[in-house]
Amino acid sequence: MSERKPYVGGNWKMNTDLAGASELARSVADGLATAEGVEAAVFPPFPYLIPVGGMLRDRHSNVKLGAQDLYPEPDGAFTGEVSIAMLQDCGVKTVLVGHSERRHVIGEDEALLARKTSAVLESGLECVLCIGEKLEEREAGQTNAVNERQLRSGLGQVTVEQMARLTVAYEPVWAIGTGKTATPDDAQTAHAHIRGVLADLFGDGVAQAVRIQYGGSVKPHNAHELFSMPDIDGGLIGGAALKAADFVPIVKAAAGAPVSG
Repeated sequence: MSERKPYVGGNWKMNTDLAGASELARSVADGLATAEGVEAAVFPPFPYLIPVGGMLRDRHSNVKLGAQDLYPEPDGAFTGEVSIAMLQDCGVKTVLVGHSERRHVIGEDEALLARKTSAVLESGLECVLCIGEKLEEREAGQTNAVNERQLRSGLGQVTVEQMARLTVAYEPVWAIGTGKTATPDDAQTAHAHIRGVLADLFGDGVAQAVRIQYGGSVKPHNAHELFSMPDIDGGLIGGAALKAADFVPIVKAAAGAPVSG
C-alpha cells in the first residue's frame, strides 16, 4: 500500500493582469506558508510567469510555478509558441498538457499532446496530463472509454522512470466552470478506472504512486468530501484559483484528507 501526498494546482487560464497576478501569488504564498502535507502549484498566463515566480521566491514559498502549455520543439520557426527551455528560464517546474480547452477549443489532437507530454518529461520538468469526457460522452456511458483512450495515447511515449514526474488530472469537461460537479462517488469511480489503466500500462506499483487530481468546479465547500475519496489526490482548480480566499482553503482541505493507495 503506497501513500500519496495530495497535490492541488491553480490554473489561472487567460485571467489576471500584472498587478493582479502578483497580488494573487503573494496572497496564495502567504496563505499557504504554514500548510503541511500537501503540494501546491499555480499556473499563470505566460506573460506573468517571471513576476509570479519572483513573488513566490520573495515569500520563500513552496508553491511551485507552472505553465499552462508548451510547444514540444526546442526552437525554430513556430510563431507564437513557447519552448521548454524558455519556461525553464522563467523558473517553471511543472507544465499542463491536454487541458480540455486545449483539446476542444484550440483543437490540439492526441498525437500533439503525446509529443508534448514526452517533451516535458524528457526535459526533467513535471507534467500534469489532463483527461476527461464531454457531456455527450458521459451521457452515452463513455466516460471510462474516453479517459482510457486519452490516457493511453498521452502516455504512449513515456517510460516507467518518467512516471515519477507525472500527475493525471481528471476533468469532466461538462463540469469545468459550469458549477456542476461530479458526485464524490462518480469522481471516485472514474479515478479508480484511471488508476487501473495506469496499472495495466506501467504496473501496480507505479499506478499506486501516481497522483490523480480531480478538476471540475471544486470549491471550498465541496473540496474535503471530494478529496476524501481514496483515489482522488487533490485537484486542478480553475475559477476558484483566482481568489486566494477560495484557493487556500481548497489546498488546506486536501492537506486534511486521508490519502492512501
